[in-house]
Amino acid sequence: MTRQMTGAKMVVQALRDHGVDTVFGYPGGAVLPIYDEIFQQNEIRHILVRHEQGAVHAAEGYARSTGKPGVALVTSGPGATNAVTGLTDALMDSIPIIVLTGQVPTFMIGSDAFQEADTVGITRPCTKHNWLVKETDRLSETIHEAFHVATQGRPGPVLIDIPKDVQFATGKYKAAEKVETHYAPRTEGDPDAIEALVDLIEKAKRPVFYTGGGVINSGPEASQLLRELVAETDFPITSTLMGLGSYPASGKNWLGMLGMHGLYEANMAMHDCDLMINVGARFDDRITGRTDAFSPGSKKAHIDIDPSSINKVIHVDVPILGDVGTVLKEVLRVWRERGSKIADITHWWDQIKNWRKINCLAFTQEGKTIKPQHALVRLEALTKDRDRYICTEVGQHQMWAAQYLGFEDPNRWMTSGGLGTMGYGFPASIGVQLAHPDALVINVAGEASWLMNMQEMGTAVQYRLPVKQFILNNERLGMVRQWQELLHGERYSHSWSDALPDFVKLAEAFGAKGIMVSDPADLDDAIIEMLAYDGPVIFDCLVEKHENCFPMIPSGKAHNEMLLGDAQTQGQITATGAVLV
Repeated sequence: MTRQMTGAKMVVQALRDHGVDTVFGYPGGAVLPIYDEIFQQNEIRHILVRHEQGAVHAAEGYARSTGKPGVALVTSGPGATNAVTGLTDALMDSIPIIVLTGQVPTFMIGSDAFQEADTVGITRPCTKHNWLVKETDRLSETIHEAFHVATQGRPGPVLIDIPKDVQFATGKYKAAEKVETHYAPRTEGDPDAIEALVDLIEKAKRPVFYTGGGVINSGPEASQLLRELVAETDFPITSTLMGLGSYPASGKNWLGMLGMHGLYEANMAMHDCDLMINVGARFDDRITGRTDAFSPGSKKAHIDIDPSSINKVIHVDVPILGDVGTVLKEVLRVWRERGSKIADITHWWDQIKNWRKINCLAFTQEGKTIKPQHALVRLEALTKDRDRYICTEVGQHQMWAAQYLGFEDPNRWMTSGGLGTMGYGFPASIGVQLAHPDALVINVAGEASWLMNMQEMGTAVQYRLPVKQFILNNERLGMVRQWQELLHGERYSHSWSDALPDFVKLAEAFGAKGIMVSDPADLDDAIIEMLAYDGPVIFDCLVEKHENCFPMIPSGKAHNEMLLGDAQTQGQITATGAVLV
């Protein structure tokens, strides 16, 4: 039966019908009717953040760690514009979130009313789709359609702008199953293309799987199918930043992350392969480097559910449009039916073993100053057996975390990839902790990134969330400083702060625990103390100020032109793979 209810009640009912249990938000005049309905029910938990950007990043963390869509609720005007960074971040990284915004009453739209902004116009470029709902009778079906659009195909953020009079007015609530939608992304791969890929798999002598966040977005079955295909073909596998965990870091075929700060063996394999199988990645510039020198001698296949991603950056020989999990299942079926044949790739593995002899992640921990790499090695050793989720901010610490922390399963790694959003990690860790209350949630941060959304300590304390903020404090904008050293003649223009807070006192001011460590000898005990505390912690780890993150492919260079650090035989890798000392 069609039910009559107010627009505000429709919002809550629709969220309930879609299984939403948590909403991250910040109230304001244009959403007060919705907040009044939230107050009168107990099924959906509302989390009061301290900034609308934090609400959207928290929804991202919730979504990325659960596979379910995250939901944020903000008011009109500045509430909506503060959400833009999170929306763009989610769009770049294919994170399914629904953002509900208030709007001035319909009869005031266009009058420059108080806290009015053209939210639909502003957010059109940074959402998968958005709606301005002017009729209460259309509200419920719009919300249902929004959930469908956000979660189907290539996931992404959607936004629904709801005028205040629409929230007050009464209309007909339409159940989700009665809503028709015309958005039906293709999930089945073309059979001829799948046969062509299997042909290449059977003949390749230097193959590599290049995997991305699309594997994780497709669901746990896709990761399992990927692992089966790797095990049965014995092909090496690498991953983008967003795909970490889709194949276990402990797996024998794992080459590590590739790209600008990827591992030597992963980048060299990508450059010299004769078959590259792209599974759910989008040929991002941080992966490809120079596109004209990207894997120059290889045949390329690309499995992706987003048609706009195929042949957008790199032309491929075998494009397969479809859901990663669905396509991988069919690839495995066809390959097994044809006898599970592959060429002899022994020489390829011998070459990879030679590349691995260059320990590109080597560093030397000596003296009384903590190397950031050492801090993460110890964090990994002391937490790897825990039920652990890792978030990061953006910068050197993010790349070090990707290099030195191991991920065995999908949905355990939350980071801002495409947009590179400083301030993402802390609120994301709040979303993850709320989704997994008994898990260990750690946000690996730099002091500069962390300060961008430090106000969310209030959220963590209010909701008694034991999130651990693991700050690698080098008193610098580390990645900016590194680029200035290597590419701008060591002219360090505004890449440090002269006024950092005492993070221990800051934690205590919020009612949390603060820990500071500067001596390598004290590091393990300090980490153990952090893990033992049952509330939120700010962990201030003072590290080497001018440490650089290597390996590094300089901007505009190819995969086989990597810079290595001192401990890894300082120098540049030439086109032949030799090290210039």
